[in-house]
Amino acid sequence: MTTAERMDQKDPDDNVSPEQVRRGRRTALLLFAIGFGPMIFATIMYYTGWLNPAGNSNNGELIQPPAPLAQMQLQGASGNPLVDRFGPDEPDAEWMMVVVSEQCASECEELLYLARQVNIALGKNANRVNRSAWLGTIPDDLSVRWSDEYSSMERLSILEGRAPKWPSGINPEHQPRILLVDPFGNVIMHYGTEHTGKDMLKDLKHLLKLSQIG
Repeated sequence: MTTAERMDQKDPDDNVSPEQVRRGRRTALLLFAIGFGPMIFATIMYYTGWLNPAGNSNNGELIQPPAPLAQMQLQGASGNPLVDRFGPDEPDAEWMMVVVSEQCASECEELLYLARQVNIALGKNANRVNRSAWLGTIPDDLSVRWSDEYSSMERLSILEGRAPKWPSGINPEHQPRILLVDPFGNVIMHYGTEHTGKDMLKDLKHLLKLSQIG
């Protein structure tokens, strides 16, 4: 092929004008905003109380800044890292309630029951919120009843050879808690026996209404 022939075969990208490049970037930003903007906007509003004169409307205890689920080193029943289910690239990412307790005594089981009842009370939105539990040990009677009362709650475990780093204010050895995880894999709030089902249900309904993801 001669030099003249090679010069005639121009790269199609050479014909793209700067205006077309700018238009393409604006389109990409618009698509991102449509997909993730509502969730980001809702998160900012919820954490800061922006546009809410009364301040934050949450009933649960906020974790500030939100803690990445990855630091907890949890795995699902399948043996895969729990964090792999979350993130903007996961089409099936859901909200999740995680009960954490080193020894599941009466207070822990109260939270298991609370998470179950709140999930049921969400009605048509119940499938947008998953339930799971990391429990160090459970009494024999709860183990016997588990399949009947908590069959829909996945049992989690710690990844082999890893040590979990719990979010600030969370210590499962001393106090069981319900952690609320958003579809991006952030632990954003926690609840204890001092909270009612009505408290938690109100928070979840508000978040699900604002969120376009999960």
